[in-house]
Amino acid sequence: MQVPVGNAQDVADAAEASQEGFQEWRSTPVSKRVQYLFKLKTLLEDNIDDIAKTITLESGKTFLEAKAEMVRAIENVENACGMPALMQGQFSEDIAKGIDEYMIRQPLGPCACIAPFNFPGMITFWFLPYALACGNSYIIKPSEKVPLTMTKIVTLMEKLDLPKGVLNLVQGGREVVDALLEHPIIKGISFVGSSQVAKHVYSKGAAHGKRVQAQGGAKNPVIVLPDADIDMTTQIVIDSVYGCAGQRCLAASTIITVGEHKDITESLVESAKNRKTGFGLESDVQMGPVISAESKNRVNHLIEKGLSEGGRLLVDGRNAKVPGFEQGNFIEPTIIEDIPLDGELAGTEIFGPVLSLVHINTIEEAIRFINSGKYGNMACIFTSSGLNARKFRHEAEAGNIGINIGVAAPVAQFPFSGWKDSFYGDLHGQGNHAVEFFTQTKVVIERWLKEWNRKF
Repeated sequence: MQVPVGNAQDVADAAEASQEGFQEWRSTPVSKRVQYLFKLKTLLEDNIDDIAKTITLESGKTFLEAKAEMVRAIENVENACGMPALMQGQFSEDIAKGIDEYMIRQPLGPCACIAPFNFPGMITFWFLPYALACGNSYIIKPSEKVPLTMTKIVTLMEKLDLPKGVLNLVQGGREVVDALLEHPIIKGISFVGSSQVAKHVYSKGAAHGKRVQAQGGAKNPVIVLPDADIDMTTQIVIDSVYGCAGQRCLAASTIITVGEHKDITESLVESAKNRKTGFGLESDVQMGPVISAESKNRVNHLIEKGLSEGGRLLVDGRNAKVPGFEQGNFIEPTIIEDIPLDGELAGTEIFGPVLSLVHINTIEEAIRFINSGKYGNMACIFTSSGLNARKFRHEAEAGNIGINIGVAAPVAQFPFSGWKDSFYGDLHGQGNHAVEFFTQTKVVIERWLKEWNRKF
């Protein structure tokens, strides 16, 4: 299957259609708008296996990972169905004698999402259902690496009979991205990707007068204290590091042991060696390939960089061969130990199935190391000490914090937070932040007089 490569004219056409659709859609009562989302929830649930299969075939992740991704997408649709309450305003009576003041929320206008390759189905739904429920029209630009999933979903959404122009899809690369950022009709941009591109999207979008929320890269650290449960910690950490072949903005990347580490090190190594890599539609496969040959080469280069900096390979996943898929972009689980904390690898987002294992003497040193990094997407700790957990929660400079949790992924009712170079903007995706992002406030101050000819 192929999709057309879009250009700036396609963006202009979509923007014009979106503007026309917005005029009708914004006047549709919110209670009626969410009825489309109730139908969308059922539509996604009824087709979840088919969508998940498409995700696996074009992105490489396992079928179970793909299906779990769509479950999270559906959660956001469910949450946005509560928009009649979520976007309510405020009212104050008699701020002065006979004068009332109130604030209402109105839709922003046509908005757009520039989505990444690693979650072809889910990430668009951090934004789309909230935008629609708030009364905005929407343009979706999937990653050119995985165009089929959203094509399938948007085709399914035609069954909703949304007003013409409310939902639009444009495929393409940088030309399309820049056209979305520049077009005057488009009022808001949501982006997820690398920090370098996130900064470009934020800067250029803001320069053209748009609201922008741009989720960037990450280097997510996990602290393991000596009092952590070894078996539970190992299972959760390994799933976090190698889920989706490490191609997640919430993938654990650097595992920091504090104090005695022999048992946890041995447990992580054994579990990594036993994780099966292969074709994601096979039921016993636990990890698929990385997205492209270019990505595979980049990850292998970073492993070499870590070794040149003095790191030691405990598990080497390079040169993986999967029978029947010898030309695939497979890298098996890899563990590299004792990389220098001030080295290049320690500060670089690998975005592949590589666990960097470092050993630090105290929790204070571990937190200082975490806070010295440029990213602030997620940080986690494993411990049975409430005191240390509270210290970590209070001091760690990251927008998503996990305590005995390996992937601190907020549910739909909470914003997907991010700090420092992991996020550009003010309002994140999901939850009340999404309502704030996709609406603009209007404050009304009014007085009604019995005698209109009264002088003041």
